[in-house]
Amino acid sequence: MKGGNIIMVRGGHLSIAMVVLMFTTILLWGWDKSYFASFLPLTRQQYMIPLSEYVVAVSNNSSTPKDEMVKSENKMKGRSNNTNEKEQPGKGSDYFDADSISKVCNYAKGRWVEDNRRPWYSGLGCKQWLSIMWACRLTKRKDFSYEGYRWQPENCYMPEFERSSFLRRMQNKTLAFIGDSLGRQQFQSLMCMLTGGEESPEVEDVGKEYGLAKAPGARRPDGWVYRFPDTNTTILYYWSASLSDLEPINRTDPATNIAMHLDQPPAFMRKFLHEFNVLVLNTGHHWNRGKLEANRWVMYVDGKPVEENKPLDMGKAKNLTVYSIAKWLDSQLPRHRRNLKVFFRTISPRHFFNGDWNTGGSCDNMIPMSGGSEVVQDGSSDIVVESALKGTKVKILDITAISQLRDEGHVSRYTRRAILNTSDCLHWCLPGIPDTWNELLLAQI
Repeated sequence: MKGGNIIMVRGGHLSIAMVVLMFTTILLWGWDKSYFASFLPLTRQQYMIPLSEYVVAVSNNSSTPKDEMVKSENKMKGRSNNTNEKEQPGKGSDYFDADSISKVCNYAKGRWVEDNRRPWYSGLGCKQWLSIMWACRLTKRKDFSYEGYRWQPENCYMPEFERSSFLRRMQNKTLAFIGDSLGRQQFQSLMCMLTGGEESPEVEDVGKEYGLAKAPGARRPDGWVYRFPDTNTTILYYWSASLSDLEPINRTDPATNIAMHLDQPPAFMRKFLHEFNVLVLNTGHHWNRGKLEANRWVMYVDGKPVEENKPLDMGKAKNLTVYSIAKWLDSQLPRHRRNLKVFFRTISPRHFFNGDWNTGGSCDNMIPMSGGSEVVQDGSSDIVVESALKGTKVKILDITAISQLRDEGHVSRYTRRAILNTSDCLHWCLPGIPDTWNELLLAQI
């Protein structure tokens, strides 16, 4: 009997020990899970800005966004712009401590601040990548104070650009810009940033891999593609001002009109989308009758011309294209093996005063932020793009309101040809505002 009692007592001790051990294990497992979760990348939805928070768009002739302020709650504790943390290849600025984030970071809300570390490259250099018509340091312009500012998001951590870090993060990856001449400016800006504006003979021209060799008699190819061999990082630009598929109506006639399929993405994009890891789109300033007629574009929807009976409003045509391409890309993302990230860049503002580009309009102001330095609105000034992206996995790259404040940064009357009474108040001097667009892009990749 004694032996049986001893066994029962030992069994009791053993059962209690097992319960304690199991309880401790569960606690540790729960703590361990929450701890490691803080190092996971943010989800796509955490980057999305709710459409319900947008504010009415800024007019083209205004330097200050509409006055709606909602205090942001996304405090980034313990972070600074002068971080010395070394990034690991493949990890971007989206690797934060989850406990320090209470809300999505709105990079488009904040202010311009002086920074004597800017620009990232010399406007007298970067001749390998920078078009001379945008190199304002090579013109008769005397004031370049527009170069010495950086964008500081409100209550957001925005990492300092560092070219070697970016190239490591983009190792074996391709970043593509598809859009108009403003997209080309952003492409050239990034090439200058990644090379420091220095001659870089090691960077390879791989345009032929994408069919972008210059055609006989053409002024330029339809795009450019360069590869940094050390990290196998490819940067691409393809010209598609409307983001519509363009197709000759009569292929045997050199003077034929061009079918502009508003509901179909460019053939180049459809063909090479599987090659891209990051895609940046833009469109906007070619949506007018003058451009349509000069390019002999005829608008098509569902494979049929849409203006046989009455003209289609250009704004509606643009909206149809923006919505169509956003919907198409959203349908492609789940099947994309490279975990593609797509950004739709909002429209870059024009600053023509006292006329337009062809009626004597100018932008002679040289004083930085004469109309204000801060964006306080929560939503985008480009309501078309913001609305089109709602409910999709395509991200917004919102640059409209922050660029609206920088009218002094345009090429202005200091154009290469310096034609009397002609100013370029659409394109930007480089280095300049498009560098900030790229900083905003790189912060979100």
